[in-house]
Amino acid sequence: MNFLKDHTSSIPDYVLERVRLRATLKLHWQRFTRTADSPYSTVEACLDDSGETEEESVWLNNNAALQPAIDRLAMVEAFLADEQASRLSFLVRVFGLNVLELDILQCCLALSLEPKLGRIFAFLQDHTVQQQVTEYLVGKLFDHPKGRTLPANSPLKSWRLVLEHPAAAGDQPGLECDPFLRNWLLGVDQVDDPLCRIGKVLETVNPPLKDWPVDEVANHIQRMVEDPESRLRIVVAGQQGSGRSSFITLVLQRFGLAGFEVNTDRIPEEYWKDYYMHVQRQAFLTDRVPVWAGDAILNRHWPEETYPWLLQFIVGEPNGHIAPDDRFFDLRLELPPLQYQERLSLWHQWVPAAGEWPRQDLEEMVLRHQSTIGQIVAAGRRTVSGIQEVAAMLKADAARQLGQLAQQVTSDFRLDDLVVSDTVREGLEDFVYEATARIAFWEKAQHQRLFPQGKSLIGLFTGSPGTGKSMAAQVIANTLQLDLYRIDLSMTVSKYIGESAKNIERILSRSKHMDVILFFDEADALFGKRTDIKDAHDRYANTDTNYLLQAIENYPGIVLLATNNKSNIDNGFMRRFRYVLDFQKPDASQRLELWRKMIAELAGIHYLSSLDQQLIRLADSVELTGAQIKFAALSGIFSAQKESAHLGAAHLLKAIERELAKEGKGINKQVYQTLLKAV
Repeated sequence: MNFLKDHTSSIPDYVLERVRLRATLKLHWQRFTRTADSPYSTVEACLDDSGETEEESVWLNNNAALQPAIDRLAMVEAFLADEQASRLSFLVRVFGLNVLELDILQCCLALSLEPKLGRIFAFLQDHTVQQQVTEYLVGKLFDHPKGRTLPANSPLKSWRLVLEHPAAAGDQPGLECDPFLRNWLLGVDQVDDPLCRIGKVLETVNPPLKDWPVDEVANHIQRMVEDPESRLRIVVAGQQGSGRSSFITLVLQRFGLAGFEVNTDRIPEEYWKDYYMHVQRQAFLTDRVPVWAGDAILNRHWPEETYPWLLQFIVGEPNGHIAPDDRFFDLRLELPPLQYQERLSLWHQWVPAAGEWPRQDLEEMVLRHQSTIGQIVAAGRRTVSGIQEVAAMLKADAARQLGQLAQQVTSDFRLDDLVVSDTVREGLEDFVYEATARIAFWEKAQHQRLFPQGKSLIGLFTGSPGTGKSMAAQVIANTLQLDLYRIDLSMTVSKYIGESAKNIERILSRSKHMDVILFFDEADALFGKRTDIKDAHDRYANTDTNYLLQAIENYPGIVLLATNNKSNIDNGFMRRFRYVLDFQKPDASQRLELWRKMIAELAGIHYLSSLDQQLIRLADSVELTGAQIKFAALSGIFSAQKESAHLGAAHLLKAIERELAKEGKGINKQVYQTLLKAV
């Protein structure tokens, strides 16, 4: 319209002008009604206001001084009613606001833009302190029928477009335009304040990696956009650091959209519905696509009372599944792990210093560690100086991901430290070789075809306590330069049916593509034999075992288990173990080797020549495990230091008796006297 040609103000300015003009006219009418000439000047007349609206209209139209304001109001309201390109009109269409709701919103917006209107609002409401917008005020300003109020499900309330403040008894609640909405109507795009603490806008990323199905997902979205009634949820699964958020960002860039990633683990359950509404509202108003992350999203109900935006992404782990929702069509995809050559290329691309590292060391590191794109990029940003720093970074990342689910076991044990039979030693060497070569082996399609689920490498160590099972696990981890994590059975095994299996599944899912070795000590507590079904508890216990069988079969990583009694392990698990190594108690020659190693390491090699004959007699006469010899040597050394004496066989005999006493045993008196005399 021509009358707006010279106006450069935004739509909010026209809203403010409309409200100001309405308030001005209403103010003149209210002043007139309080004069002696007005038929509404008496209290009795105020009680009978059946014709007040018509009288007001006639009075205003006959008042020449107010005609410019009336004409201006008509033009402004006609413009606001006709225009369809502003954010305000978009808001009306998206949330379906009716006339009353729009008037309330405009009145609240005007007051936020010009707070001095509050004094006029108080006067119009015959209230000394009520300077806020109320439903009564809006009805009076815009001539709505008396008594008309907002229903509880009004979009202004359910979408928090207008905030309601408690009022004193007898007063109406005050209404205020939501600050985020106010700024949005003024053309300011920002993150809603409650969401700043739980989310972030996803930034632009680099080109996609090979095999990322960006085109496929973009086509799904395009087909969905053509049907305005459809809603699509896309679950992007993968290990942490696999590039899930980057993949989503690349897909959204095809449509000129940005993602807003929400960490649902930071949202308390009692506030979930409110945060969910804020996320959907921001999506409608700013086209920032919700990207839900965190474990909590898998267990949260998506509120039905809040209409969702047309597209949602969920960042998940490989085995995580979200509950179905009839409002959505769900699409799930899993980002493939990087292949060896791709990892090697990315290390050179993102970490320029890698080109200066010894080639063999770099290739061996890339072969053993299934690094993610996130880890490689992080190494490049940190400007790591060498492979040792990279290894430390990868270990720290693994510890962060597993958290309290498992405890890291560190040691410097080498294969030479183990005193075991030739059969066990050969088995350990074969295990280490397969663990090194397996990653490249399983990348070949023909191998995957024959073993679709059997890619795990699982070893079971059996034998009496103290025979070296735990030490062997540490030796393997050190040889492979991988972290060893002992599963905490106190955190895993639950008295509640089904919980143990779920806990194990969480551990396996989290560590699926991590470069770690999982170690289950006392494994029969989890992998024990199924029982005959006598009651419902037996049935559910067996279900737990069956669940574990499936989970362990699908796990592609390295697992070590130890048990003191192989017969306690369920046969279903035994068939899935690639290696079963039996650690026997050491014989006399092995005991002698253990004694010599312990004395040399703990007391010094100079003691070996003076104690060698006594060690031979001890090894021949007293059956001990490796752990017992280790602790006996340690106790003997401290005993000698206490006496300020040189370590002798008498100190070791005393320490041996202490170790045997733990099992309620002791050295035969005759043997003891013989050994003591030999000293």
